Amino acid sequence: MVEQVRSFRLVTEDIIRGELTGQTGPCVSLYQATHRHHPDNQQDPIRFRNLLGSLQASLAQSVSAENAQTLLAPMQKLADDADFWNHTLDGLAVFSAPGVFKALRLPTGLPDLSVVADTFHVKPLRRYFQSTGRYQVLALSLGKVRVFEGNRHHLDELDLEGSVPTDLPAALGHELTEKHQTVTSHGGVGLGSSMRHGHGGKADEVDNDRERFFRAVDRAVIEHVSKPSGLPLLLCCLGEYQGHFRGLSQNSLLVAPGLSIDPEALSHKDLEVRAWETFAPAYAASLAEHAERFGHAQSQGRGISDLAEAARAGVEGRIDTLLLESGRAYPGRLDLATGAIALAQLDAPDVDDLLDDLGEIVSAKGGRVLVVPPEAMPTKTGLAATIRY
Repeated sequence: MVEQVRSFRLVTEDIIRGELTGQTGPCVSLYQATHRHHPDNQQDPIRFRNLLGSLQASLAQSVSAENAQTLLAPMQKLADDADFWNHTLDGLAVFSAPGVFKALRLPTGLPDLSVVADTFHVKPLRRYFQSTGRYQVLALSLGKVRVFEGNRHHLDELDLEGSVPTDLPAALGHELTEKHQTVTSHGGVGLGSSMRHGHGGKADEVDNDRERFFRAVDRAVIEHVSKPSGLPLLLCCLGEYQGHFRGLSQNSLLVAPGLSIDPEALSHKDLEVRAWETFAPAYAASLAEHAERFGHAQSQGRGISDLAEAARAGVEGRIDTLLLESGRAYPGRLDLATGAIALAQLDAPDVDDLLDDLGEIVSAKGGRVLVVPPEAMPTKTGLAATIRY
């Protein structure tokens, strides 16, 4: 059976600041948990249509039937797209407004939610971007270049849309000295482990090709993958290429150690497992460093674990780094002018999660927000804020 590897387009936080900001209402936002495999994914389009029904009922209270139909038409078309529903990941985020439609497949679960408002509801999407544990893998061989993104559970291939060269000829084009060499693959593991047969000093030309290829890949990955995402990057390639690539790479997000094996010799599942095993120690060290930094700040009077105090510091723009506990929530209202909070029931009108609200405020004021697993939280309150002053 041919292994099916799903791919998705790189999704970055820039989408919140760009396409999903400054729109004229009404704005429709829909979130849904989806499934990767049959038969679970058969229920996904049914649940999507149910959410569309809720949106239609909400729109009927505020806009004309014609305007409602205009907003929902692209979403209804998506509901009927069988190919789309056969290639879902773990979550779906869909946004529609006058002149705007965006459907995002995400490798993380999302709560089922439909919202009609004057602006897009982006908090669940923001939480996805803030979550730690996400990383990327550069699978590099001379015969194939791929980039994956994921976490401890899944690793999915990015659709690079021609932004990163996929092999040596694509990177070097007419400059490739291929006419001076024959590249033969041995052992059935792809061109990454190839041997060269040249004439005279042509081996040096081959080495120069490889170096130029690595530089071209490095530049493209920095520009089109690492800079937009900000995620740590694990290098998977033959051991003999690890030092060479790292020696010339300008990518500050490249982590050590890498996975020293030809990625073409691995099944997708093997790559998923072995990449996480390689990345996990660096991830654990990063979590420990965040906790240590908070502990140091707290010892100097610059660490806050109290929600009310953190809310005031947040609206004042004094929070530099905010750690939020994954899965933790405090239903209530937060006054954006004073930072005052009021706890309430989640089903009451205008009630949201205070931790989400605080994270949104800190991000808007230039602070850094990280969602970490419960076992990595340095406090028992669900938050740990380091203040600037």
